[in-house]
Amino acid sequence: MQTRHLPVLSGSLTQANTPTFIAVMTEIGPQHLNKSHANNKNALDSPWHTATESREIRMQDNKRRLMWHGMLLFLLGLFTGFAESKFANPRMGLAAHLEGVMNGTFLVLLGAVWMEVRLTSLLKQIAYWSALYGAYVNWAVTTLAAVLGTAALSPITGAGHNALPWQEGLVTVLFMSVGLACVASTVLFLWGLSKSS
Repeated sequence: MQTRHLPVLSGSLTQANTPTFIAVMTEIGPQHLNKSHANNKNALDSPWHTATESREIRMQDNKRRLMWHGMLLFLLGLFTGFAESKFANPRMGLAAHLEGVMNGTFLVLLGAVWMEVRLTSLLKQIAYWSALYGAYVNWAVTTLAAVLGTAALSPITGAGHNALPWQEGLVTVLFMSVGLACVASTVLFLWGLSKSS
């Protein structure tokens, strides 16, 4: 690269050397700026920058989705509370109302801390989907148990109620899957939050 030496100006610029200074700056300025712009553009278009930017966008999307699902589930919990007296088991209906409200709040909380969770992409997807599954299905199965009047895995809210054996079995299996999903997502979130950046 050819180096151009600028004239050394002492004191204030005079009318004699001002045009020379402006001419030199006009000559080298655009070249320098164009080269810097090209270097910056190449850096922005690099695969590393593109991959990092895409990852950040996905993380932001998942954060907003968790919060959106949390608010939706909260709303479903409120609607469930309006109808709890109509269920075959009103006490289970009250439990379904609380499950919707609490699990919706839980998803909003997970969305708030999502950017701080340090996990691999695969583990983060597992944590994301297991949290959604656990939250929604917990509310849905509790509502189903209230409608059917089952007592499976609910000795307090289901006391005095019984449903058909296949209905009890279905609710039992679903409740067990909810428990596994909630434990898995909680452990992954705890692990991800324990790691330093």
